[in-house]
Amino acid sequence: MSRHNEIQNAYRSLGKEATFYDGMITCSTLPGRVVCGLVWNMGQEKNTRYLEKALSGVPDGFSGKLLEVPVGTGVLTMPVYKTLPQADITCLDYSPDMMAAAQRRAETAGLKNVTFQQGDAGALPFEDASFDRVLSLNGFHAFPDKEAAYHEIFRVLRPGGIFCGCFYVRGENRRTDWFIEKLYTPKGFFTPPYETSESLRERLTGQYEQAAMETVESIACFVCKK
Repeated sequence: MSRHNEIQNAYRSLGKEATFYDGMITCSTLPGRVVCGLVWNMGQEKNTRYLEKALSGVPDGFSGKLLEVPVGTGVLTMPVYKTLPQADITCLDYSPDMMAAAQRRAETAGLKNVTFQQGDAGALPFEDASFDRVLSLNGFHAFPDKEAAYHEIFRVLRPGGIFCGCFYVRGENRRTDWFIEKLYTPKGFFTPPYETSESLRERLTGQYEQAAMETVESIACFVCKK
């Protein structure tokens, strides 16, 4: 199954369990589509495009060790993990409520190879070089200590491992930046400082052996090799 189809299946699987957050992340419910359009200048096509890129670092048939941080509600990744029965997957989140939602999704999907752990991205409770892949979807813009999170993700990746994901960068869309500054930051949803596409590209190419990055509106998506 292609990443595109996996993402579309995640949208369709929401049903009556869809929360406002899930609908916004997937751009699949009426309120979610309103937020995606108004704040992010995105419809479902752009939304799917950046997620496909972010998830492209986790190949079909992947059977290694993967860390997802933060897991959020698992709305996007549990359908992907269902296609990776040989992988050893650890999901970490600081929020017990978010993680509980992801655990329910994993249980409903019958996933036996996914474990959950509460923790801080800035102080990961894992040994050096523990994972073949680290996936981070829409989390870095909320982390209070981004420098620590960058360091920790690099530390727990094995040599040759892949860091992939996506998050908000400022300077790509003035309307999005206005909402982030006036609403998301004061409400505590996002935490400054924020990368720009230029600063993020410089950071990733400086830290990783290989780094590919692109932006879709105000979301940067990337795949990096240690």
